Amino acid sequence: MRALVGVVGLMVGVLTACGGAVGTGAAAPGPSTAPAATSPAPVPEATTSAPIPTGPNVSGCFTEADGKIFKHDGDLPGVITGDGPVGVVITYERRGNVCTWRPLSDRLVAAGYRVLLYARTSAILPEDGAVAMAKRLAKEPGVKRIFLVGGSIGATTAVPAALRLGSEVAGVVAVSGEISVENAARLTVPLLQIGSANDGYGGADDLATAHAAATKAPDNQTMVIPGESLHASALFASPHGKDVLDRIVAFMDRHKG
Repeated sequence: MRALVGVVGLMVGVLTACGGAVGTGAAAPGPSTAPAATSPAPVPEATTSAPIPTGPNVSGCFTEADGKIFKHDGDLPGVITGDGPVGVVITYERRGNVCTWRPLSDRLVAAGYRVLLYARTSAILPEDGAVAMAKRLAKEPGVKRIFLVGGSIGATTAVPAALRLGSEVAGVVAVSGEISVENAARLTVPLLQIGSANDGYGGADDLATAHAAATKAPDNQTMVIPGESLHASALFASPHGKDVLDRIVAFMDRHKG
């Protein structure tokens, strides 16, 4: 018995010296007998991503290469792109940002419009922001008329903002907005509403209600995407994006004066 204990102790010592472990379950595996690899393991392909702007920018997707970067309401950034005589102020949806509206901005600039997009916080009401930005854009040299474009709450408040601005406004484009009957009934500039049929905010029923009330609008258009629930700027990245952008540009071209 004493001899057996000695043998076990010797085996433990050998395992420990070789880097082995004493387990309470299965025995540690022995050395591998597989042949050495004859070629080096493949190196994963390096991936590249767009560098994060370090200079003046808006949400990382508009820089000074795109247009004029400005500050408002303290230290919040905005950008004016394009140089056309007709301006467009875009107010994005709640919890949104300017980046998802870049498809519309780029298309409008290519069509000859001057576009202002701006970052905002919850402290800035979309209506107040749209009014302030329209007044800022109107001061740019050469700007003669301005359209207001909004998504979701930005669309809802674009109409009362247009009522406050009066004759400065050429028209309103409301994407997935829920415009009140009272505001729609007072509107006297062209109105284009766009939304998805099944959207819970700014869907087909909301658009129809505002359309019926906007009897003073000289042009009162709606575009409903059937069978969808896409909301606001999500429409631009969808299969319907081109049709939506085409409709907006055609509407503005008709009323830019």
